[in-house]
Amino acid sequence: MTKQDVAKLIDHTQLGACATSADIERLCEEARTYGFASVCVNPCFVPMAHDLLDGNEIKVCTVIGFPLGADAAADKTAQARNAIASGADEIDMVINLGLVKEGDYESVEDDIRVVVADSRVEAAALSKTVIVKVILETCYLTDEEIEKCCLAAKEAGADFVKTSTGFATPKDSAGKALPNGATVHAVELMKKTVGDSLGIKASGGIRSAEDARAMIEAGATRIGASSGVAIVENWKD
Repeated sequence: MTKQDVAKLIDHTQLGACATSADIERLCEEARTYGFASVCVNPCFVPMAHDLLDGNEIKVCTVIGFPLGADAAADKTAQARNAIASGADEIDMVINLGLVKEGDYESVEDDIRVVVADSRVEAAALSKTVIVKVILETCYLTDEEIEKCCLAAKEAGADFVKTSTGFATPKDSAGKALPNGATVHAVELMKKTVGDSLGIKASGGIRSAEDARAMIEAGATRIGASSGVAIVENWKD
C-alpha cells in the first residue's frame, strides 16, 4: 500500500471544541494536498468545508448525536438532514448507548434506521448520495454488545460501523482513566461480525503510521484521525 493509497482511507479530522475557521481552512488545504478521503468537521463548519472543497473529490463528513449519542432520534435526523442540505456527504452518527446497556437492540436498530432513511431522502432530493457511519463507542461495550450493535447497524442499512468518538471517558473501578479509542481487537471483532457487508472505520487515538497499519491489517477500511498528515508522511510502502 502506497502513501497515496493510505491517504484515500483517511477521514482527516478536526472536531475540537475550540476549532476555528483557520483550523478548518488548514484541514481542507491539507486534505487537498494529500488526497484524503474526507474532512470530518463539526456541523457548524460543514458549509465552510463544502465551499473550500467545491470541485474536489474529497468528501465532507460530519458528526451527529456527538459525542454522547443520547439525542432523541428525531433530533438526530434533523441534524443529519440539515448537515446534508448544508453540504455534508458523509454522516457519522453515535448510537444510543443507554439502549445498548438495556439490551434493547430493536430500539438501537430503529434509532439508526431513521437517521439512515432520512439522510438518504435528503440526499436524493439534492441528487446526491450519502454515506452513514455508525459510531459504537467500543470502549464502553463488551464483545457481545459490539457484535449486536454491528448487526443492528447492518440491519438498519448503514454503510459503515465505526469504533469511537475519541471523546469517551471510561474509567476502572478505582476511577482511573482507561483507553477510549480504537483497538485492534475491536476492529477484528467488527470485521468478523459484518465481513465485507459494511465498511469499518477505526477512529480514536490513531496517531502514527504504525497505528494506522495495525488497524488496516485488522480490517479497517477507513481511518479517522487528526494526524492524517503524519500518518501519510511516515508511511512505508
